[in-house]
Amino acid sequence: MAKNDLVGGALWDAYSKKVSDRMDNPTHLGVLTQKDAEAKDAKLIVADYGAESCGDAVRLYWLVDKNDVIIDAKFKSFGCGTAIASSDMMVELCLGKKVQDAVKITNLDVEHALRDDPDMPAVPGQKMHCSVMAYDVIKQAAGQYLGKKPEDFEDEIIVCECARVSLGTIKEVIRLNDLKSVEEITQYTKAGAFCKSCIKPGGHEKRDYYLVDILSEVRAEMESKKLKNNLEKSAQGILAFKEMTMVQKVKAVDKTIDDTIRPMLMMDGGNMEIIDIKDTSDGHIDVYIRYMGACDGCASAATGTLFAIENVLQENLDQNIRVMPI
Repeated sequence: MAKNDLVGGALWDAYSKKVSDRMDNPTHLGVLTQKDAEAKDAKLIVADYGAESCGDAVRLYWLVDKNDVIIDAKFKSFGCGTAIASSDMMVELCLGKKVQDAVKITNLDVEHALRDDPDMPAVPGQKMHCSVMAYDVIKQAAGQYLGKKPEDFEDEIIVCECARVSLGTIKEVIRLNDLKSVEEITQYTKAGAFCKSCIKPGGHEKRDYYLVDILSEVRAEMESKKLKNNLEKSAQGILAFKEMTMVQKVKAVDKTIDDTIRPMLMMDGGNMEIIDIKDTSDGHIDVYIRYMGACDGCASAATGTLFAIENVLQENLDQNIRVMPI
C-alpha cells in the first residue's frame, strides 16, 4: 500500500523521511546478551521503560566498557512505528558516548536528529511522547550502571549556569506553580535572568537544555495527566458500565477510544471499530474489535497496541473488560 493511500496522504506528510525509513528498517533493533558482554570484556545493562499513555514499551541494551563508554547498544520496541524510529535513533546517539554523557541526551535531541529539515518537526506533536520514552529509558539504563535513581540526574544537570538552577528544579517549579511562560520561570527561579543563553537557542553560549523546550515538554506532560484525570472523574460520575444498555456501552467504549487511543492509531495510518460487546458467564465483559488500515496485520496489534486499548478501557470503564480482536 502506498503511503499516500493512507488517510488521504496528509498523515504521512507530517513524518520525516528519516522516521519513515527507521520505522521500516531500524538499524539497531536486536538483543545483547551476557555472552556478548563477556566477549567484549564489558558490562551488560538492560533497561525497560513503558509509556502509560499509549502502552508502548522499549527495552534498551548497553555494553559498557571499563572506561564507562557505551561500545555497543541495541533495542527492542513494543509499540508503534514512531516508537521504533525514535528508539533506533536514541541508540545511535548513545553509541560511543560515556554513560555520564549519554544521560544528557534528551527527547528533543532524538526528535531533531530524525528531522530531514532542521526547521521541520520529524513527527506530529501527538507522537512526541515516543521520543520522551527513549529519553526516559536512557535514564533507567544510566541509573543502573551508576547506581543512581533516574530522577537524580535531573538535579545534577544545570540548565542556568548563572543562577545555578538545575533541570529538576525547573521542572518541579513549573508543575507546582502551573507556570505557562519563560518569564514566570525566571520570576520563580532566576533562571534566564542574567546572560539569557539558557532561554532559547541563539544566545552567546550554546546550551544542552533551553527553558522554552523544558516548558513545552512539562506542559505537554501536565496536559496529558490532566486529560487522564478528567476521564477518571467522568467515569466515576456516570452509570456503571455493567448496568448500561448495549447501545450505551458501545457509545462509552467509542468515546473512550476516541479520546485516548484512536488519535494515535490514526497518526500511524491505522484505526479500529467496535464490533460487539458481550457479558460472559465468568464476569468478564468482552469487547470485540476489528483493526483497520495500518493496524490490520501489524505485529503490535496483538501486543503493545492491544494492551494499551484494554488498559484504557479497564481504567476508565470497567476492570473486567477484555479486548478481543477479530
